[in-house]
Amino acid sequence: MTHESVVSRPPLPRQYGDELLVFDHGEGSRLVDTAGRSYLDMGSGIAVNALGYGRSDLAEIAANQMRKLIHVSNLFATPPQLELANKMIGAAIPGGSHASFEAVHFGNSGAEANETAMKYARLYALNRRGRGHHRFIAFSNGFHGRTMGALSVTANPAYREPFGPLIPDSLILPFNDIQALEDQLDETVAAVIIEPIQGEGGLNIVSGAFAKALNSLCRKHDVLLISDEVQTGMGRCGAMFASGLVGLEPDIITLAKPLAGGLPLSAVLVPANVNALLKPGHHATTFGGGPVTTAVASAVWDILSDPAFLAEIRRKGELLESLLASGLESIGVAGEVRGAGLLRGLRLNDACYDGVWCSAVIAAARDSGLIILKTGADVLRLAPPLVINDDEIAEGAAILFDIIKKLTNIKGQNNEK
Repeated sequence: MTHESVVSRPPLPRQYGDELLVFDHGEGSRLVDTAGRSYLDMGSGIAVNALGYGRSDLAEIAANQMRKLIHVSNLFATPPQLELANKMIGAAIPGGSHASFEAVHFGNSGAEANETAMKYARLYALNRRGRGHHRFIAFSNGFHGRTMGALSVTANPAYREPFGPLIPDSLILPFNDIQALEDQLDETVAAVIIEPIQGEGGLNIVSGAFAKALNSLCRKHDVLLISDEVQTGMGRCGAMFASGLVGLEPDIITLAKPLAGGLPLSAVLVPANVNALLKPGHHATTFGGGPVTTAVASAVWDILSDPAFLAEIRRKGELLESLLASGLESIGVAGEVRGAGLLRGLRLNDACYDGVWCSAVIAAARDSGLIILKTGADVLRLAPPLVINDDEIAEGAAILFDIIKKLTNIKGQNNEK
């Protein structure tokens, strides 16, 4: 893709690529690049912009708070921070969990939230069982962040291997494998960390049987269960927490991406039995929970936690699922629709529709004014703003399948040659 809105060799680390499309502004579910071209966004800045773009209400909240206080550090508290924390600890606990949330640790990113949860788990295990009970268990295709601790429980070898050695005694087990879990989960484990739906790993969903086994074994061995809801939480899957949708009963929940409407903010919901162990100096963050981000997040929380809003996400998610399923049928290619709510994946089953092919679809979609993502090796991911309307959902699905048909025809012609 080459036009005036693409910057070549930007002054950014090469990990982001040699060419980047430059966006200027947005409105609702649409982005506009610096040349004035419009795009239907079904990626939401990687599931961050839950309320879309151009929100004057959120901008006004941020501006008003900046006129009063921008930052005071974690040595002090502010009214927006306290207000948001009280709302969050009062939230319904997924699955009627045995835990109760007593505090919220605010940070800046999903990786930081997961690092925090892992530190809390180590502290809990040390106090309950002493040294030697520090192992972590995570699962194949799971993604928990790119910092060294979070990376230690992230499965993808391509992310891990250049940066080893990582935290020792961090074990990656097969996802949804009850026998493997039973073989490895004992009192030497500090915590199990899992995504209810694997956001970066292909949108695989925790099975009901696996969730039940995980809940039971963690309780039996007094092991903390951490539910990574960085991507699935805050309404994305049609409920405030996707843990409840799959039957997980977590001790700790981590949140981030949509929490502050696009501003950097993460949260760790802390149970009473962990909070009782925490002392000054155990953990901290300079910027987490600042007055501007929490003021915006408090408004976002109110919008996303509204039962009527959540019901609309479920309805629109079903519409998107139906359109993707009918689109597969229309092109005559076997495939599957994954995910829940407005976090959906599309996978074509033939091996020829691999990651390279997915990247070609994503590039062609961008050329056609549609932003989509990839998850796992070969799954197209759609995570639009939660405020997307029915017509835009239909428009996105139509563009996507028009591209798939064209690329499928090209692939078929090449195979005939």
